[in-house]
Amino acid sequence: MLRRLVAGLAAIVLVVEAAVLVLVHIVLGRTTANQSMSIAGSDPDVMSKATYAMGAGMGAFLVLCAVIAAVTAIRDRAPGRFGRVVLISGAVTHGVLGILSVALVGWAAFATTMLILCLLVLTLTSYAPRADGNGGEGDAGGDTPPLPPTPPFGELKPTSP
Repeated sequence: MLRRLVAGLAAIVLVVEAAVLVLVHIVLGRTTANQSMSIAGSDPDVMSKATYAMGAGMGAFLVLCAVIAAVTAIRDRAPGRFGRVVLISGAVTHGVLGILSVALVGWAAFATTMLILCLLVLTLTSYAPRADGNGGEGDAGGDTPPLPPTPPFGELKPTSP
């Protein structure tokens, strides 16, 4: 029950974060366009459009993470390989953003970013595959038979007699 709650909360928080980041990038893009700001002679229109594109990309990535976390919470099953990779990359992104936010924004932004990182890591670890072969699929009740043991390197055969 707790892991479903954490995954659902992570999904909600990620959607809110995506909306906030998209809004911040829209404001920054408009400010860049209205002030005709330029860094080292670069075109202000290109800078504002790049800011919009970065906001849309970050928002889409966070919404994808939220969808994967929500599907995980609804199904109460571990995400697949692609879902785990996306959630891990979201956790790494939040770790890097947390480090940068302490220096650029402050401790409140750092705490918020670390909270989201903790939710992602807790979602990933609570749905980790178990030693009993259940695969983090909740209370399966033993419906699926265990897989036969496989050799560590597949089937190796000697090449010489």
